[in-house]
Amino acid sequence: MNDVKPRGRPPSTAAREKALAAAHAILMEEGFGRLTVEAVAARSGVGKATLYRNWTNACELAMAALIDGVPLAQPGGETGLKAALTAQMQALVQAFATTRGRQIAMTLAAADPESEMTRAFRNRVILSSREAGRNLIIEAARCGEVPPPADIDTLLDMVYGPVFYRILAGHQPLNAVFAERLADNAVTILTAARP
Repeated sequence: MNDVKPRGRPPSTAAREKALAAAHAILMEEGFGRLTVEAVAARSGVGKATLYRNWTNACELAMAALIDGVPLAQPGGETGLKAALTAQMQALVQAFATTRGRQIAMTLAAADPESEMTRAFRNRVILSSREAGRNLIIEAARCGEVPPPADIDTLLDMVYGPVFYRILAGHQPLNAVFAERLADNAVTILTAARP
């Protein structure tokens, strides 16, 4: 049986990182409106074809750059589900608490639900954050740190929903304390189900 190799070159991690760094720099220096695939290609030296293999459009690239531009540091060198969720939540709220993040949030709040920007936010921020959280919880359950949740999707909505509500409604601040409380609540809910 012949192994069929996919066409084209495989995505390069180095090229992806260069593109995200360039996109993040453009986003922070010039704003969302100036971030185009062409501008990222020119600044990063990464070809447009490679950019389009990783991101559908400039909106997706902008969302990825905003989120990936914030480091995921473990708080206090701690390990475990609470520390990992706290670090993820803090990175997420920190990204949208920046001036550019707030500008994007205001644009999102006024955007058509089916616009490219809204779809990019849903795919690159909401769904990818939930998937990362799902993986953290599944791994914690596998290690015996928490019992497996009966309904992980509802739990993920309860954990991530408040972040996105605050991003879009802007009625309360996005800060490290809020992120830590969300992680605390998630672990409390999970451990309460322990027999």
